[in-house]
Amino acid sequence: MSPPPGRRRRHALVGTGARAEMFVRALVTEHTDTTELVAFADVNQRRMDAHNRWLVDLGHPAVPTYQAADFTGMLAKERVDVVLVTTVDSTHDEYIVAALRAGCDVVTEKPMTVDVPGCRRILDAVAETGRQVTVAFNYRYNPLHEQMRRLLADGAVGEIGSVHFEWLLDVRHGADYFRRWHRDKASSGGLMVHKASHHFDLVNWWLGAAPVEVYAAGRLFFYGENGRRHGYARDYDRAHESPAAADDPFALRLAEHPRLRELYLDAEIEDGYQRDRNVFAPGVTIEDDVAVLARYDSGATMTYHLTAYAPWEGYRVMVNGSRGRLELDVIENDFVSPAAAGALKGAALHGAEAAAEAGGATLTLRPFWQPPTVIPVEGHTRQGHGGADARMTRVLFGGEIDPLHRAATARDGALALLTGLAANRCMETGAPVRVADLLTLP
Repeated sequence: MSPPPGRRRRHALVGTGARAEMFVRALVTEHTDTTELVAFADVNQRRMDAHNRWLVDLGHPAVPTYQAADFTGMLAKERVDVVLVTTVDSTHDEYIVAALRAGCDVVTEKPMTVDVPGCRRILDAVAETGRQVTVAFNYRYNPLHEQMRRLLADGAVGEIGSVHFEWLLDVRHGADYFRRWHRDKASSGGLMVHKASHHFDLVNWWLGAAPVEVYAAGRLFFYGENGRRHGYARDYDRAHESPAAADDPFALRLAEHPRLRELYLDAEIEDGYQRDRNVFAPGVTIEDDVAVLARYDSGATMTYHLTAYAPWEGYRVMVNGSRGRLELDVIENDFVSPAAAGALKGAALHGAEAAAEAGGATLTLRPFWQPPTVIPVEGHTRQGHGGADARMTRVLFGGEIDPLHRAATARDGALALLTGLAANRCMETGAPVRVADLLTLP
């Protein structure tokens, strides 16, 4: 996505929630030689105004703001080259398709969309227009994951037979998906689409393979109204101004965090969106505990488990091959104190940054007939998804060379999405799902 000769590429962003900040900051502070931020669009004027105030604090002038209903008008008036989509997941396809048909390229937050029809619309629009969609799978850019890719591609474990991937969200980060719009599967696709698409994409990328068949079993075990059975439920619907939430470790107190207050508490008068719902209130339609078994066109299999209510946060990946085994262990947060459980620290606005305690990572190669070797990995940090966010924006906005092909295409986005959608379908029907029965990719 290099800029045309002599001109920076003009970027507009639609969806000015918390996740937008990472993209905005990168555009206006790190990549001003190749990019230009020219406009915001959203359904909520106050959120756009908050982002403009932050732009001014960064020494950048405020940019024009547009109501989302005038999205295509904004693209024409501001002569936009690239659209950044960071809206509610279920609306991604609407903005992606409109941008492509207006002659723009697109960078979208994951997941690319939340259902098969939306995925098909995006792929058709890419084929029709010849424009580019890049899905912001920042986990590809984590130095640990890059090293995994290199080792596996170089045959460190030989032919890959199977992968096991266990993901643990702690009771602070995990709870956050059950108090905001993600708790509604129609909006987010559930954690198999919204969160696990990161992990399904990594496995696709590491294996160089596509999912063929998926089986899944899951349920809402801990959050929602089950909280009463486990003894955690408090009698309130949202935390703000609720006496019952005052000492609840699961409550998010928006008024105590200036940026969250600006983006959500002060802005809800416009659209009624409440960011601080009780995680045990009725209305949760997503699962918090899911097991997946997937088979790939390479013959390899994956077992995957997501737990959204763990006492510590991190993940374990094991790759078994014809010459040995590669193991990745990552601790992102090994203890959640009651005082910290319901709070986000400082200006951190995204779930992964909320897990601020010390953690560690180990990458171990275990070949047959030889002692194990711990593989050193440089560049892994505790900030920005292990340093991935900054590395990703250098490729997306700065034109950095990308020999590992980390920039995910619309097809990559569809493959990750289809694993999650097949898992969702299987949980509905109880029967294994052939991915081709959902959508056939070229």
